[in-house]
Amino acid sequence: MARHLITSALPYINGIKHLGNMVGSMLPADVYSRYLRQRGHDVLYICATDEHGTPAELAAKEQGLPVDAFCAQAHDAQKAVYDGFALAFDYFGRSSSAENRDITQHFARKLNENGFIEERAIRQVYSPTDGRFLPDRYVEGTCPHCGYDKARGDQCENCTRVLDPTDLINPRSAISGSTDLEVRETKHLFLLQSKLENEVREWVARHDKDWPQLASSIAHKWLTEGLHDRAITRDLDWGVPVPADTWPELAAEGKVFYVWFDAPIEYLGATKEWADQDPENRDWKSWWYDVDTDVRYTQFMAKDNVPFHTVMFPATELGVREPWKKVDFVKAFNWLTYYGGKFSTSQKRGVFTDQALEILPADYWRYFLIANAPESDDSSFTWEHFTATVNKDLADTLGNFVNRVLSFSRKRFGDDVPAGGEPGEAETRLGEEITRLLAEYEEHMEALQFRKAAAALRALWSAGNSYLEEKAPWLEIKTDKDGAALTLRTAMNLIHLYSVVSEPFIPATAKTMREAFSLADDTAAWVTPESAKSLTSVPAGTPFTVPPVLFAKLTDEDLETYKERFGGTEQ
Repeated sequence: MARHLITSALPYINGIKHLGNMVGSMLPADVYSRYLRQRGHDVLYICATDEHGTPAELAAKEQGLPVDAFCAQAHDAQKAVYDGFALAFDYFGRSSSAENRDITQHFARKLNENGFIEERAIRQVYSPTDGRFLPDRYVEGTCPHCGYDKARGDQCENCTRVLDPTDLINPRSAISGSTDLEVRETKHLFLLQSKLENEVREWVARHDKDWPQLASSIAHKWLTEGLHDRAITRDLDWGVPVPADTWPELAAEGKVFYVWFDAPIEYLGATKEWADQDPENRDWKSWWYDVDTDVRYTQFMAKDNVPFHTVMFPATELGVREPWKKVDFVKAFNWLTYYGGKFSTSQKRGVFTDQALEILPADYWRYFLIANAPESDDSSFTWEHFTATVNKDLADTLGNFVNRVLSFSRKRFGDDVPAGGEPGEAETRLGEEITRLLAEYEEHMEALQFRKAAAALRALWSAGNSYLEEKAPWLEIKTDKDGAALTLRTAMNLIHLYSVVSEPFIPATAKTMREAFSLADDTAAWVTPESAKSLTSVPAGTPFTVPPVLFAKLTDEDLETYKERFGGTEQ
């Protein structure tokens, strides 16, 4: 079996992320990683906080903290939320690590040796009051297009127009507020992407048949517009420093690498962080260096990150002229909107991941988000849709089935799985249906079609309810006690099957369902077709308990409370 390397877009350090960030990268990567592990594959799921760049410095300044202390606290806060969502990273690192610094500097040196980095003089805003050059985001002012008075020097958040600092009306320093600004000449390093364009184009073309249309089309759009040489350094206090042994003058000036140069390299850096925790048993290069035929690399991200990972970072990897692993499959997502409008971290619009966990346990969110993942187009979060999905799929279809079966069996047959008679025609039909649906579920998971996989999982749950309604053990027991016992035993085997195959979507609930049965040696990682068809994993006589309600139904009062707190109107 191939080894599977999984990465998801690095969450930026500045602020807790919203549900759109979660479903656009980390959550589907976790679902896929869990599924692959269950199927017996060797999986390494790597992620990290993206900690460099202007916003981190500005956020630290707002909180009155040194930027390294701010990032350390923010990393821990984000990791706590991801733990709450049961994201099973093998390692969740930090782009400010020494490992990422060393690998980033190595990449820069190799690119320079190979003629793909050039030092150029540019004109940039300088603040005499602050005694420093100001990166684009350190310049604020009034947008010339819409009049928004807090526009940044790279983009107006209000009208989304791309800007240059010199476009702003009444520009001022975001550090000191000084309006005493000048334009001076300074030097920066440029990555000569134009020289690598043909190689990137050929590399992308080799994946046209493999990548989803969304990822492929975005990559080709950027290539059609042409790759431009790009500045990869900034005048910041926080970042990977330019190595003095290669660029002594720029290093003396305190130049650091631009966040979008070092952030993708952090996938390698975080893997090395993981390996450095246990160097005798972990080899990070075995996942990244000269491993094209041994490792399948799948990357998860929303569409705004696609150009950086399908064009810009591959250009970097190609330019170093070393056999670093490049992505095999890019799973790109569209936007999850909030009532048709954008989630906004800065404007606090929409549901954020920490707030979500305050309201309901993670499995409610995990299932809803994956079942409505914005794969083929944008999808909209509404509280009405969320409530209906929770009530229909989780509370009624799965939760009610589990509770009805176990409670009724306990009431009529005691605390052990009843024996009953031999399986009949209904059980044979059920086994065949479950086997068919399980194969469909596996097919969609293998293809990374998450909405279809969720629909197949829902169909598996529904099959149990249909069987239960057909056999009606609450009536059957009046005339055929053995028949009712057989029905309940078969249904309990379905519960156990659900506990196994539902684990990638709802891991906490799956664990609860599995632990309802006191099986002496329950080590099954997956359900084989034979086991699915026979439904005999939980034999008669197995002790069981009735767990608490798996999913509480959400009421109209709950709905109104959520809408009042977060807003709930179309944009």
